[in-house]
Amino acid sequence: MPSLKEVRNRITSVSSTQQITSAMKMVSAAKLRRAQDAVTQMRPYSNKLQEILENLTAGMENSTESPYSIQRDVKNVLLVVITSNRGLCGAFNTNVIKQANKLAKENYQGKKTSVMAIGKKANDFFKKTNFALVTPDTAKKGHELYDQLNFANVAPFAEYIMKSFTKNEFDEVVLIYNQFKNAAVQILTTEQFLPVSKKQETKNKKSKSKTDYIFEPNKEFIVKELIPKSLKTQLYKALLDSNAAEHGARMTAMHKATDNAKDLLKALKLSYNKARQATITNEILEIVGGAEALKN
Repeated sequence: MPSLKEVRNRITSVSSTQQITSAMKMVSAAKLRRAQDAVTQMRPYSNKLQEILENLTAGMENSTESPYSIQRDVKNVLLVVITSNRGLCGAFNTNVIKQANKLAKENYQGKKTSVMAIGKKANDFFKKTNFALVTPDTAKKGHELYDQLNFANVAPFAEYIMKSFTKNEFDEVVLIYNQFKNAAVQILTTEQFLPVSKKQETKNKKSKSKTDYIFEPNKEFIVKELIPKSLKTQLYKALLDSNAAEHGARMTAMHKATDNAKDLLKALKLSYNKARQATITNEILEIVGGAEALKN
């Protein structure tokens, strides 16, 4: 049985850890509320923009194809891996990194795979691998986006990806991130960024109205303007999702850690009381033994 001093030290240590995890849980809960509001406000705009784009492109099968929707033989692939800057959020970062490795080894085996890491955890991992790390020459680095996450800071990253695609540097671009569902659930998402897929354009064709609108200046010009804006919005939404999912994962992890510390404290206090009781019993026996020896 451990000594009383050892058990007291462990109780003090676990109690301090419990206070830290409880504080981190409350901080994550406060940040989660703001991040959740941001992503829920962004989704209707993103969905409506995509719907407008689908309506516009529905009758343009014979028109000039956008440079962002050109399908090429896939030889060069860019994986945009979105993780967090900090840990202590369970398997949040590990799942994204594992999915990126799985895609590179299975889906894109034999192809040149590059990685754009957004978040310190992804950058720290992939700089130790053989993957080519792509770093856009922008004012902010990938891990600095979370310090001030807004559309203006994310747009240069999307522009760099689109420019690289049109220059044939990459034939396919894939986003890998955690999509926010609720505080306890994050959905690991693999989403094609470029080339622009036409599957969604015809998915709900029957349900859409066939009203003929007058476009100014013309439909082709509007589509060319909307596609880049839609791509920037898609990347921004992915980052907002990942940010909210990170705080949700950390809040859940810290909640579990606090509960585990509480259970451990109960077990340690029980062990401490047993050890103290054994010590008191031994002292009583020594006193009684000494008294009996004096009598004799």
